Amino acid sequence: MNLALLLVISYLLGAIPTSVIVGKAVRGIDVREHDSGNAGATNTWRVLGWKAGVTVLALDAAKGAAAATLVPLINFASLPFTAPVVAILCGLSAVIGHVFPVYVGFRGGKGVATGAGMLIAIAPIPVGIAISVFGLSMVLFGMVSLGSVLAVISVPISIVILNHFSSASYHPLLLGITCVLALFIVFNHRANIVRIIHRRERSLPQVQLWRRIVHR
Repeated sequence: MNLALLLVISYLLGAIPTSVIVGKAVRGIDVREHDSGNAGATNTWRVLGWKAGVTVLALDAAKGAAAATLVPLINFASLPFTAPVVAILCGLSAVIGHVFPVYVGFRGGKGVATGAGMLIAIAPIPVGIAISVFGLSMVLFGMVSLGSVLAVISVPISIVILNHFSSASYHPLLLGITCVLALFIVFNHRANIVRIIHRRERSLPQVQLWRRIVHR
């Protein structure tokens, strides 16, 4: 019961619709009614500009990090699992809240930023590798969706490699959760993947540094 309360709190934290709130505050609109219709940082960037997009990105990541680090500190007496396991479960609950937010009709984002925030708090090295993968993908292809998919897939791969070839010892549950999270986020990006395959996915050419070099 105590764990259930922590998971509910984490879900409600993750469900805070940051993009909707920012959209209402900045322009009086619901960003889900514009462009891709997604309640995430990327769509916010497209609809409201980079400042709003970065703000939503930071807030969404903060939800995941807070759920994994602060919520487990709430004292509900004994819990059935160790602290690392509780942190993972609370972070995952926040991701679910972000994707299916109760406050705004269960139409949320794709969970990348909130999942990243959770993982930054729990497994900073694999996340650092994922951020590098994302950055390299953006420089080469300029597509946020592709970078997000490749980055999230790299996390469980990094955990396996680090557990076998370094002194790191990440909990097996974390590996399982990151695999499930990767599959979940890839599934949420299925429409983007189809557009990438058919070369119809929108890109951000301004971040593709190689284009600037070639066209000089």
